[in-house]
Amino acid sequence: MGLFSSGKAPLVGVDISSTAVKLLQLSQSGGRYRVEHYAVEPLPPNAVVEKNIVEVEAVGEAIKRALARSGSRSKGAAAAVAGSAVITKVVPMQAGLSDEEMEDQVQVDASQYIPYPIEEVSLDFEVMGPVKDSPDMVQVLLAASRTENVDVRVAALDLGGLQAKVVDVEAFAMENAFRLIADQLSVAKDALVALVDVGATMTTLNVLRGERSIYTREQVFGGKQLTDEVMRRYGLSYEEAGLAKRQGGLPESYEIEVLEPFKEAMVQQVSRLLQFFYAGSEFNRVDQVVLAGGCASIPGVAEMVEEQLGVLTAVANPLANMSLSNRVQAQSLAQDAPSLMIACGLALRSFD
Repeated sequence: MGLFSSGKAPLVGVDISSTAVKLLQLSQSGGRYRVEHYAVEPLPPNAVVEKNIVEVEAVGEAIKRALARSGSRSKGAAAAVAGSAVITKVVPMQAGLSDEEMEDQVQVDASQYIPYPIEEVSLDFEVMGPVKDSPDMVQVLLAASRTENVDVRVAALDLGGLQAKVVDVEAFAMENAFRLIADQLSVAKDALVALVDVGATMTTLNVLRGERSIYTREQVFGGKQLTDEVMRRYGLSYEEAGLAKRQGGLPESYEIEVLEPFKEAMVQQVSRLLQFFYAGSEFNRVDQVVLAGGCASIPGVAEMVEEQLGVLTAVANPLANMSLSNRVQAQSLAQDAPSLMIACGLALRSFD
């Protein structure tokens, strides 16, 4: 199973996060995309820990429920491994090699960069383009992940009634979905954009320039901290707290005493991630911040980031210009849209 192999039949994009399975299927006509099927199915606590699947049966069951609820009849799926589980390296190679020759060369080169035995690794490569000032050389992106990371996702999809046609890398799926939101941004195409995905337990920074990812970093922080605080303060169960967070019904003190401090903490996390980027690059500011993930939907958080960091900030909606099939509920889709970036990037692999 290649990390970049593409499929032609419609693929269901399946994003397996720490707290939910997000499923999305798109169709395309006349250059426009349409949301055909979608579902978000919660996962039991600790079935996935920091993007590692711990309970494959529980994840498989959630995929099966999501698939049934979405109404999709597709059997092929695209999933992704977390960036932290993947080693990527851009290496120069001779231009004009056949696919077989390039594959052999990749195997040779990979053994120099990968700290695991090559037989325990799933490998793939993609030709990025010519090497600057060397027309006889091309830049080749190598991506490698331990086979067990790929296998456990394939197994979960299998249990859920789907067949893995593509196993991608989350950062690349993000990059793929980014081109859908690039037109919504108020900066030039070659601008430096910080895409910050604040999920349930992990926050990922992806810095893109000219719509290509140039930096990625993860840190442990996410909406689960808000859920835990709601549970602790109001004596609710995990499920009740998650529901109350989304649908309301909490005491008036929630906004000031719980939500505001969480928003402040989120701004600090965004700031910290950007400081790491600046420290390791020649840049000292980005042109725009785009918030994605479940926490991006928190009212006022984008304004707070913009105000405190002094950088234009928007909330990602990769589905903004898409039409919807009549079986998709527009209201719940709009609420979930910022957290569907990875699922959307995976679903787009149908059209590669």
